[in-house]
Amino acid sequence: MKQNLGKLDRIFRFVLGVWWLSPYAPQFNAGWANWIVYAVAWIALLESFAAWCWIHEWFNINNKNQ
Repeated sequence: MKQNLGKLDRIFRFVLGVWWLSPYAPQFNAGWANWIVYAVAWIALLESFAAWCWIHEWFNINNKNQ
């Protein structure tokens, strides 16, 4: 698995993941929407540490040099 995320993208994903896992995360009346926010937060956090995104891989986007 090659890294395809740049430094700024990794920082953004890390901040988003931490924010959405904190008590300040957006809360919705629908329970399923809160689970989606929770899942996206964990995915963003994991991608920030791995520096790899499957969507970037799928569309052949490489931000490693940015």
